[in-house]
Amino acid sequence: MQAVVKTPRIEIQIKGKIPKRLLSVLKEEYGDRVRVSEDDDTETVSIFETDWYQEIKSKTIPGDNLRIYRKNAGMTQARLGEMLGGIPRQHISNMEQGTRSISVKIARKLANLFNVSPEKFI
Repeated sequence: MQAVVKTPRIEIQIKGKIPKRLLSVLKEEYGDRVRVSEDDDTETVSIFETDWYQEIKSKTIPGDNLRIYRKNAGMTQARLGEMLGGIPRQHISNMEQGTRSISVKIARKLANLFNVSPEKFI
């Protein structure tokens, strides 16, 4: 019986200026298999202009933003309701799910609380 084992291809990408010491370590370890290429063809694109972002944005509802900001702040729905003046947890849940709209008054309170524009929640 014979077993054949292939060495997996290793690809390391380093962007920017590569320190000579690092390059020498790689050449010492991998020998002639090390290839350095310069790619000046890099084009920077704003994420806000990509099709991916536009698709995600079109599917995002104000409740999604509410959930993201609340979770990033480490708050529970109940705690957020308390901070908004005693709104029940279920109301917060319904706003996040999109079954209950977020009023302009609540949007303003949320904007002040999370230090963002009220339009995020309308």
